[in-house]
Amino acid sequence: MRIALVNPAWDFAGSIYFGCRAPHLPLELGCAKVLLERAGHEVLMLDAHLCGLSQAEAADQVAAFAPGMTVVTTAPTYLFWRCAPPELRIPRAFLDALGDRGGRTVAVGPHGSATPGATLRKLGCDVAVRGECEEVLVALAQAEDLARVPSIAFGRDAGLQVTGGPAAARFTDLPALHWPDDWVARHAHHHHRFDAEPEGPGAEVEASRGCPYHCTFCAKIDFRDRYRRRDLAPLLEEIDALRAQGVTYLYFIDEIFLPDRALLEALTGRGLRFGVQTRIDLWKPEMLERLGRAGCVSIEAGVESLTESGRAALDKACRMDTDSLTERLLHARRFVPFVQANLIRVEGDDAAQVAEWRATLQRGGVWANDPVPLYPYPSSPDYRRLWGEPDDQAWERAHAHYLAAFDAFSDIQEDRPLPLPALEAACAR
Repeated sequence: MRIALVNPAWDFAGSIYFGCRAPHLPLELGCAKVLLERAGHEVLMLDAHLCGLSQAEAADQVAAFAPGMTVVTTAPTYLFWRCAPPELRIPRAFLDALGDRGGRTVAVGPHGSATPGATLRKLGCDVAVRGECEEVLVALAQAEDLARVPSIAFGRDAGLQVTGGPAAARFTDLPALHWPDDWVARHAHHHHRFDAEPEGPGAEVEASRGCPYHCTFCAKIDFRDRYRRRDLAPLLEEIDALRAQGVTYLYFIDEIFLPDRALLEALTGRGLRFGVQTRIDLWKPEMLERLGRAGCVSIEAGVESLTESGRAALDKACRMDTDSLTERLLHARRFVPFVQANLIRVEGDDAAQVAEWRATLQRGGVWANDPVPLYPYPSSPDYRRLWGEPDDQAWERAHAHYLAAFDAFSDIQEDRPLPLPALEAACAR
C-alpha cells in the first residue's frame, strides 16, 4: 500500500500550547515509516511545519502520491504529546485541503488516544489510533476488517466502534531512524539549549519511552506510559547517522532520561552536545559528573513544588527534601552549563519562599521558572480526579476550567488564549 505520513503546518495563534513552537523532527512518523517500509509498504513522509509548506501545498503533494491511506498527527511531535495544543483546527485544516484525495484518513496523537469519538467528529477522518501509533499503523495498513485492528476507533453503523485501549509499542528494538538531508539541514533549532548559539543542525532522538512515575499533572495515561529502554545498537546507529549529516546537538525526548551508564559511555567522545529532561532526585553525584562528560549541556529537571507536602500532593514519590534537591541541582551545574528547575503553581506554596529559592539557585547558576499553572489534560490523573474518565467534552471542560482559574499563563503566551470553541470553529462543520 502507498501510505502518506503528514505533520501539518502548525500555527499556535490563540492557543494555550506550552511546547516549543520551533519545528522538531516528527519522531512518531519516523518510527511509523521505518516499520511500514519493513512490512513492504511505500511511504511518503511529509513535514509541512519543518519544510515551510502551506496546508494546501502539503495536501497537493499527498494527492500527487495517490496514497491508499493518509496519516496526520494531532500534535507537533512525540516530544509534545503530553502538552499538545488542545485544539484540532490545524490537522482539520490539512484534511479539509486534502479532501477525498488521500484514501483512508487516520489521526494519530494524544487527542484520539484519550477522546476518540470527539476526535473523529472534529476531524472528519475515518480512523483514530489510540496510544503509540507505529505498530498499529502497520496492522491498519494490512487489515481488511477494521474491527480486527487493535487500539483504534472508527465509525460504524452511525455509531462509534473502539477496538481496545491505548497501544504500547514494543519500542526496545526499534530500528535506527534516518532523516532526509534537507530536513536535517533545515533543523537549525537546538531545543532547550541556552549555553551557546547553535553551530550546525540540531535533532531529536528517543532513547527510552514512558515513565515509571505517575505524577498527577502528567498527561501520559493514554499514550507513552509504560517505561521501556531502547536497545543501544540501533540508537547509536541513528545518532551516528545524524552526526554524519552535520548534527552537532541532540535532544533526548524521553519522558524521563534515567541514568544509563552504557549510553553515557557511548556518547562520551562522539563530539556531540545534548539536552535531557529528568528528575534530579534520581541522579547520584557521580552520574551527574558522567552526564556532563558525555556532552550534556542542558538539563530540565522537574521539581514542581518546594514543600514535601506539595510534592506528595502531586504524587511525585520524591525521596529527597528540598535542601537535598537544591544541593543536587547546584552539583549538576558544576558539570552541565545549563540546569533548569521546573516549578508549577501548587496551592500552599509560599510566593516569598519560592522567590528566595529561585534567587538562591540563580546565584549558583541554576535557573528556576516562575511557577506556571497546570492545564488538566484529559490524559492526566488531575483531570480524572476533577471529573472522572474523559468523555467527548473533556477538552472543552479542561479548557474552560483553565481559562476561568488563571489570569496569567506560561511565559510564551503574550495574549490571553482563546476559548476552545473559537479555536475549533472549523471543526464544527
